[in-house]
This record gives sequence, C-alpha cells and structure tokens, in this order.
Amino acid sequence: MIYKRGCDKKGLGDACSKCGDRGSCGVYWYKFMWQGQLIRQSSKQGNDKVARNMESAHRTALAKGEVGIREKKPVPSLQEFCSQRIEPWAKSTFENTTPKSWFWYRTGMRALTNYRPLAQARLDEINSELASEFAAHRLREKMQVSTANNSLRVLRRILNLAVEWNVLSLAPKINVLPGERHRERVISPDEEARYLAAATEPLSSIATVLSDTGMRPEECFRLQWENVTWGNGRNGVLLVTRGKTEAARRVLPMTPRVRAIFESLWNEVGRPEEGWVWPAPTRSGHVEPSSVRKQHLKAFKTIVEHDPQRPVRPFVLYSLRHTFLTRLGQSGCDVWTLARIAGHSSITISARYVHPSEDAVLDAMSRLDGHKFGHNREEMPKLPIAKNALSSIN
Repeated sequence: MIYKRGCDKKGLGDACSKCGDRGSCGVYWYKFMWQGQLIRQSSKQGNDKVARNMESAHRTALAKGEVGIREKKPVPSLQEFCSQRIEPWAKSTFENTTPKSWFWYRTGMRALTNYRPLAQARLDEINSELASEFAAHRLREKMQVSTANNSLRVLRRILNLAVEWNVLSLAPKINVLPGERHRERVISPDEEARYLAAATEPLSSIATVLSDTGMRPEECFRLQWENVTWGNGRNGVLLVTRGKTEAARRVLPMTPRVRAIFESLWNEVGRPEEGWVWPAPTRSGHVEPSSVRKQHLKAFKTIVEHDPQRPVRPFVLYSLRHTFLTRLGQSGCDVWTLARIAGHSSITISARYVHPSEDAVLDAMSRLDGHKFGHNREEMPKLPIAKNALSSIN
C-alpha cells in the first residue's frame, strides 16, 4: 500500500522527524510485508501512480532474488570484451611466463577485431555462420588455412572464457577449416647428418639437442646451466622447468653426443653454475627463433652448394622433435612412456606416434600365457560335463 505522511520539519535543510525527507514535503511512501518482514520505503515522489509502480518494481526485485533470478547484464561486443577483459588477463597471465601464448592471444585478437562485422557483434550474437564468414575473409586476404584456423581457435577460447566468467550462458560451436598443413615432416638419418654438418653454431648444437631429446625448440632455447645435472643417469640429465603445458616439466636423459656438446660449451664459458646455456643479445637474454632463422636457411643453401643433386627439402626446427618422437614410437616405446618423454598433457597426442606392429601384438598376447585360463592347454582346468550334455553330443 502507499500512503502520504505529513512533514514537521521546521526550516530549510532540516529533516522531518517522521519521513526523514530534506527536500519537498508530501511525498508518497509504500509499505508491504515480505516473508514476515515489514518493507517500508519512501518513493520520493508526489505522484501516487509513480509510487505504486515503484512498489511493484520493489516486489518484483525481491521475488527475483528469492528464486535465484538475476537481472540480465548487457552483453559486450567482441571488441569491448577483448580490450577490457581478455587482453589484460592474457597479458598478466602469459607475458612473463609463456610469451608464446601471449603472442598467440594478441595476434588472434588483432585479427578478430580487425574484421568489423565480428568485432561489433555482441558475444551472444556470434555463431558458427559469422565465424565461417570471418574465416572466408581471412582466406580472401591470401592467408594460409592454418593462419585462419589459429584465429578461429582464439575466438573459440574467448567465447569459452566468456562462459566461464558468466558473461555468456552457452558458447557456440566454432569449427576450424579442413586442409590445414601439419608439421609432420620426418627427417631421414641422411638428411639429418647433412643438415647438422652444414649448420653453424649455435644452430648445430641446438639442432643436435632437439634431435636427441625431442624437446620443443622454445624449451631448448630456455635451458640454463642449473638445469643440467652431470651425475644422474648414464650421461647426465636435463631438467625442463616449464613449457607449453604443466606436463612439459620433466627430466630428460642426455645421449653421449648431447653430453659432449654441453661439456664443451660449459668448459668454454668457465664452468658456470647458472645462466643461459645459449645466451644472446635479445630482450629475454637467450636465443630466440629469430636468432637462428638466418643460420637455418643458410644451412639448406650450403647443402645445395656442396651437392646440387641431393638437396634437402626444407623443414622447420620443430620437425626435429617430430622426427625424434616418430623414431621413438617405431622403436616399440609404449604410449605412456612416450607421453612422459615428450611432455604431452594427453596420451591422445602421443598415440599418433605409436603404431604397434603385428609381431608386437603377438608378443604382448604371448606374455599373458599362464596368467589367464585358456592360454596354456596344460593348465586348463577340467570342468565337469553334465550327462545331458554328453547324451546330446552322442
């Protein structure tokens, strides 16, 4: 109900002892009972219709709170969400720990927000059709399929974060384009030997470590002397402290030629106890992909100059890791061990390197002999045969 209270204030600026109002007198109040509690509040309005509407709105707000309904917040556009929330979050989370992830977010957000129909769309308006139009736009700009897919993966991650942060209730399904080229080049032993012979330092040493340990290039670039242990294992071990995922933290044994490389480098710099293994005049203080790019391209030219009839088809440094894991899988390594060595967060990724041969399957089955009945005829239990069964056989 609404009612009008009298006012007994004595002068300008004084408050009424009844209504507490310091402004105009004669305003309407409303009061009602809610869950046994008296709700009483001034509408600060002299119009009874407005006061009744305010009372109704107050009741509705209380009802929404009782059943868990919340007022729907305005959904921001993709550009607003990226600039106000995603970019500050990604920068503070990844810039100092995993710069490559920060670069991935930043590059993807720039591509997404440069496409006006997508940038100006509210998050709840983005669907698979709009994402496909954006992908087609990237291809019209002469971008590779892998480049367009990277942007689509960033968009998918942004929408999933919006759901996680209660900005969206449901994220649309964003599919990547088919036809993406994967870095699945396997280098032959002859190609590897000729490449390492043509490469100059520090690329030659880095490539050898990648080929013998299967580390990711950025993990190798960040190696420090405090992560090299000479006494453990047969030839010493390397500790990878961080990488692409949490599973990247692992211990890798050194092969004889990797140990020889590290011992030679260690002696050259005075046997330090800490510091970068491959220091460079970069902002990070160690070798970066740009530091060895020219050496990498020059190695292929050198191979052609020495033997024009047997050139090596160019590959990226990551192919050395892929080659190592492929050889490891072919050697009979099980998927769990391979995942541990590779630093994979899921054995699904490792499974593509493991293809057991027919002999390996037969060997695995033969190792079950004696563990289960039926594999060894001599140990098969003699089961009683019912008379009815014998008569039916005869």
